[in-house]
Parts: sequence; structure tokens; C-alpha cells
Amino acid sequence: MTRSIPRLRWLAFALPVAFAPTALAADDFYGTTEPFAKEAVYFVLTDRFVNGDPTNDHRDQGGAHRTFDLPVPGAPEGESDNVGYMGGDFKGIVDNAGYIRGLGFTSVWVTPIVDNPDQAFTGGEAVTWGGMFTDRGKTGYHGYWGINFYKLDEHLPSERLDFAGFTRAMKDQQLDVVLDIVANHGSPAYSMPKMQPQYGKLWDKDGKLVADHQNLDPGKLDPRRKRLHAFYNTGGGLAQLSDFNENNPQVLEYLVGAYGQWIDQGAAAFRVDTIAWMPHAFWKRFADRIREKKPGFFMFGENFDYDAASIAGHTWERNGGYSVLDFPLKARLTEVFEKPGSDFAELGKALYLEDGPYANPYDLMTFYDNHDMARMDARDEGFIDAHNWLFTARGIPVIYYGSETGFMRGRAEHAGNRNYFGQERIDAAPQSPIFAPLQRIAQLRRDTPALQRGLQLNVRLKGDQAVFYRVLQHNGIHQTALVMLNKADKASRISVSDHLQQGEWRDAFTGRKQRVRNRLEAEVPAHGVRVFLLDAPITREDTRARLAELMERKAPKPD
Repeated sequence: MTRSIPRLRWLAFALPVAFAPTALAADDFYGTTEPFAKEAVYFVLTDRFVNGDPTNDHRDQGGAHRTFDLPVPGAPEGESDNVGYMGGDFKGIVDNAGYIRGLGFTSVWVTPIVDNPDQAFTGGEAVTWGGMFTDRGKTGYHGYWGINFYKLDEHLPSERLDFAGFTRAMKDQQLDVVLDIVANHGSPAYSMPKMQPQYGKLWDKDGKLVADHQNLDPGKLDPRRKRLHAFYNTGGGLAQLSDFNENNPQVLEYLVGAYGQWIDQGAAAFRVDTIAWMPHAFWKRFADRIREKKPGFFMFGENFDYDAASIAGHTWERNGGYSVLDFPLKARLTEVFEKPGSDFAELGKALYLEDGPYANPYDLMTFYDNHDMARMDARDEGFIDAHNWLFTARGIPVIYYGSETGFMRGRAEHAGNRNYFGQERIDAAPQSPIFAPLQRIAQLRRDTPALQRGLQLNVRLKGDQAVFYRVLQHNGIHQTALVMLNKADKASRISVSDHLQQGEWRDAFTGRKQRVRNRLEAEVPAHGVRVFLLDAPITREDTRARLAELMERKAPKPD
């Protein structure tokens, strides 16, 4: 399960941008100084990626309520979905770390690793094909139904590959691990015909039971008189989940202790599930404690809300300074890239490069789909165009596993969205028309600071064309990227003169150099991207003035 709300984090030396833009050095132009902005994230639903070690499958687990391989009933002919475990594990990811890194990614986001119940759930409404929030017959294969946040779920590790071993093995292959965390709920807790031994319970690091819902509706809990009820709210939550009491200090202590343990074992950043279900005050306390332990630790939250004003609050320091998954931009991305003939101008409406609500729009996590919504339903060309945008425009790109081949495009949860990918599909992935263009643009972003952290100055977002600069002038780096995108079915010759700095520009892909004075022209292939780089300071006065304005207006003034 997931829920939402996010935060953006500013380093101390970046604070003058938000609070006193006039204090900036005259030559300082950048979108963000956030170190995590250099990352590109590949999102893996661990159980559904690759079964690298069949010995941890636990195929006999659960008895009458077994947990392995549970097909969703009612699937149309030739279709499938599954709510049981399918065997994906740490070894399956490590075995394919070279594949992920070779695609151009630098981090892997994995779903929660904490211990989940050992039976399928018997409460709630029965899982049906294409249904949502229906959990009867479902297991915790996804990891979001924690019963012990200090304990690693038994389906994930292999010999010498616990979580610490996993993060070390990934780091050896130049990949960081982003850990998905949950703080507002545990496992499903009530509506079972007969109480199951683990659902609705919570254990601590010593194996002591600290909370028990006892299969009671939330309104029947008695937290004042019964110690094991005190972890939970009595107002109910989502889909029979045990809802943590954000006002109980023991809840915060439990979570800080558990997630501090996983930081010690190598978690490089957190993705915060369902952040909107806890108040800002709770997340501020949590962030302060985590960053007391690990200064500057990056966290991004999920607030499943398409209103920028609603999700932006999480990004401010007073609320914990989280980044967020950029749902408002996601809505525009699918609108543009699912539909041939759509207008790039739609994306401009959700960038908020000036006078927007976010602490810093450049620190947002950009994406077009995930495990909680229908996958993008686009042609191959739509995926290529989306990737060309995500890896050149502002924000930190996140790609859901399998999207490099258009896997399960258009499919929602319980209709194939989370289907097993597997080694055979990975081995065949380079044959997909989507694969090579993604690899090309992702590797370019990985090697180009301006595309990671540069200020974005739009020249043209119209029809099938997008033209913009990314300018990075900070701490001795002087790099400008001129990006030209064409999502039409035929090549287009694009000419740029607005804000163009004279000098020696080079093609970012070929290295070919050209001396530019007043105009730069290039033919951009159908569904293609051209990027030109200038490694020199910006001296053109109107460009400098516009960049200074963008610097001053990229974050609203604090209240």
C-alpha cells in the first residue's frame, strides 16, 4: 500500500537563495546544490524483479493461507496478475546491477524490506481483477505490511547477502540503494473471520510484542487502558491497515530506531510512503532525528495528489524539508506522451520554475508511472519521448522497472502492473526499441552536471518541440546545455538564437565542435534529442539578467 506527501531539502549554503536572493554571487546560476540531484533512480518492486535465489522462496509458507504464487481470479484469456510472492530478492537485483548501471542509472529504489506476515490476509474485500484496495487473499509480497520494522523479511536475503551485504554489493557496482519506508501504518489489522497470528501486531528489535490490534475495528480499541492498543489510532485508516498514532512518542522512537538501523546498514536515501497520512509536525520531528544521525540525508515522499499547492508543504524546512514525487508533472507527462499530436506546452504548466509553491522545484522526483497507478499507456515512441524529457529537464528522474521495454504498458494494479519481470525479459531488453534511446540519454545525464543541477531557461515549449537551456555556474563549474526535443514522427530542423551565448559549442553525443555566433541550428530526428554543451561562463547580458531572475524567483519567499 502507499500514501503520500513530500519535502525538499536545502543545504545550509543554499538557504540564501530562498531567503535573500540578492546576496547571490553575480556569476552563480544553478537549479540546485542538492547532492542527490546527480542521481537517476530505477524503481524495483523487489519480489517482482528477478528470482536470484529460489532457496528463499518459502513456497510452503502459510498453510491454508499460502503465500507463494496466488493468481488473481477473473483474469481475461491470456492475461495474468498475482498477489502472492513470486521470488524476487536481493540476489536477483545484485545479479543485474550491471544491467541497471549500464542503462545509465545510479540508484535503485527498493520496496520495504521489513518483515511481513507469513500468511495471506483473510479480511477485507476479495481481490478481483483490476480492483483497488481489495486485500482478501493478498500477501505482503510488496513489503508495505510491516510487523517488525527491525527485522529483515525472510524472502529477501541469501547467504552473505543480508541488507548490509546487499548495499555493499550494489555500491561495488556504483549503485546506491534508496529504501522505501513506511511510518503511518503496519499490516492489515481487522475484519478477519478468525484472528491470524501476525496481522495487526508489531514486534520490536528484541522480538517483544509492542502493539496488537486484536482484530478489533479501530473504534473498539482502548489505547488509554490497554497498552497494546496505544500504538494505534481509533479513527480508522486505509484498507483495514493498522494506523499508527502520530501523537504517541513511542511510535516515533520505534520508527527512528528501526530506520536508523537500516541507514547504518547502507541505505543511501529514503522514499517515504504515504507521507500525507501523518502531519507535518510528525515528519519534522522524524527528519530532525534522522539528520541528527546522518546530516544531509535525502528523503522524498509520496503524496498521491495532483495539486502542487497541496504537496509543496512537505518541501519546506519547517515541515522537515522532504523532496516529493512530482505528481502534478506526472499528470502532464502522461497527457503529453500517451497522445500523439499533443502539445509540449502542457508540461510548462507544471514545472513551476518561477513563483511556484515548492522550496525548490529542481529537487523534485519526476516520473510518469509507478506501482500504484496504471503504467503509462504509450507507443514505443511515447516512452522514448518521455525519457528524453525526464533526463534533460528539471528534477530527478525515476523509472519503474520494465519501462525500458514498455512492460505491461497501460496496466493497473491487479491487472498486471506489478507482474514478474524475470531474467529472460532482462536478457531480451536491449532488443526493445525503447531501450537504446533510454540508455543513451540516461548515460548522458549521468555524465553531464548541467543536466543534473542546472537552472532551466525555456526557449520554446510548443507543439512537438521543446527547446531549453540548463545552466550551471557554481563552485568553479561553467557548463550550459542546450536541449532540443522533437516528438514528431518526422525529423525537424530547429534553430535557436534567443539567449544563445557565443562560443565553441560541442555536440554532447558525438563531441563534434562548432563555433557559434548568433544562431545554432540542428536537425533533430523523429522522436529524438540533441544536446549541445558550452563549457564557458555566460556573458550575454540579457541571458544573465534572465538567469538572475530565475534564480530569484525559483522559490517563494517564506511566510
